[in-house]
Amino acid sequence: MRALRYSVRPLPVLKYFGQLCIVLALLTLVPLVVSILLGDYRVTLRYSIVVVGVFTMGFFLQRLPTPKRIQTNEAMVVTAFVFLFAAMVMTWPTMASGLSFTDALFETISGITTTGLSVTASVADKPAIFLFSRAWLQWVGGLGIVILFVATMIRPGLAAKRIGDLEDYEEDLVGSTRAHARRVIIVYSILTGFGIIVLGLLDAGWFNSVIYSLSAVSTGGFSPHDASLAGLNSSWLQAMVILLSVAGAIPLVLYFRSFKEGGRVLIRDRQLQGLLIAGLVAALLMAWFLFTRDGFSWIQALRHGVLNAFSAQSTAGFSTLDISQLNAGAKLTLIFSMFLGGGVGSTAGGIKILRLLILGQLLYIFLQRPGMPRQAVAEASLGRRRLETDEIQNALSIVFVFLTFIAISWLVFVGMGHNPLDSLFEVVSAIGTVGLSSGISAPDLHPILKGVLCADMLLGRLEIIAWIVLFYPRTWIGRRLEE
Repeated sequence: MRALRYSVRPLPVLKYFGQLCIVLALLTLVPLVVSILLGDYRVTLRYSIVVVGVFTMGFFLQRLPTPKRIQTNEAMVVTAFVFLFAAMVMTWPTMASGLSFTDALFETISGITTTGLSVTASVADKPAIFLFSRAWLQWVGGLGIVILFVATMIRPGLAAKRIGDLEDYEEDLVGSTRAHARRVIIVYSILTGFGIIVLGLLDAGWFNSVIYSLSAVSTGGFSPHDASLAGLNSSWLQAMVILLSVAGAIPLVLYFRSFKEGGRVLIRDRQLQGLLIAGLVAALLMAWFLFTRDGFSWIQALRHGVLNAFSAQSTAGFSTLDISQLNAGAKLTLIFSMFLGGGVGSTAGGIKILRLLILGQLLYIFLQRPGMPRQAVAEASLGRRRLETDEIQNALSIVFVFLTFIAISWLVFVGMGHNPLDSLFEVVSAIGTVGLSSGISAPDLHPILKGVLCADMLLGRLEIIAWIVLFYPRTWIGRRLEE
């Protein structure tokens, strides 16, 4: 096994990291232009320096010799590097809005990972460019800097596939990887544009429409109001934001396939079915707890139950209630939804619906096997497709590492004196990249705990494995592939 392993090579890592830096610099032009339009020239200067610096570095790095192929561990290392780097370089412009370095870094990590947790006491006194930049960062993180990279810069072929398939969906690769990535970008942009137009026509205000649409489609959850969805004065507007969030939690390739093959593709998709069923069950449970424990009327309980449960299920993190005041049953319901998350190939976080379905199949076989003949062979399958061994191993591994890091982070919070249930809620929200808060995330949160949540958000965005590969010693030390 060791003889077949290859450590990462510095040149391919630096080259592709450089190309991603160019993409990041180009994307940063958007908040730069918006800061000019808003007349916030202090922020403009900072974004200008970031754009020039990142682009220059990327320009020289991308000129390194091109390898014939990139290894999977190299692709994971590059992806982990660029998410961390993006958060770091965006911290300085964010500090222009009055945040300390620690709090600004927390906000940018929360943004690029599409989480939506915040340690800002209030956004009411923050400039418009701060609100836009956070939402834009979530939109970029939701789409994935890597997908933009595959679609626009890297050459087609094996290297593109290995860079782009960290959160692949089995039927995503229709045609070439570059064509697939472009289709995803088109779908993502159409959903965002649709949300802006509809929210604007529903009188949310065009600036708010942009912010909510960028945050909803990316399942990010940053809001221009302190009260999140409660800041919108219409139930129709709140429902529309949640619908956009659910749309972002559906595997994006399904939209393209349904356009080509008809709406039955959406109806038959197991992940979409699982997402809707899980969201509906969570909504009814939460409504029941709100009705029986918190004194809401049935109508109020159902409305808040549906909106908040599907917000958690999609991992968007919008809320219509003060989560810190909810009863234990409602919080536990949301914890399960946040842990589960949306579909593989979507912008959502969590362990993903597909992996729950795989675990369900394994449980089904476990229960059926005692009644089967000894020589019978039971195979796990989803629909008409047999599950491969590596798919099952991947699902079990992801769930295991998620639970492990949740437990470790939770113990740190409990050890530092926080309520056990609220601590579990906050940790699952961070590692599931959701953004709902039990009230723990605040300006006065201990720096160590802010660091734990930042680590959880980064871990959850890349499903932990990429970070394990990054810090695994044999990733860097050992035999290297010769070109």
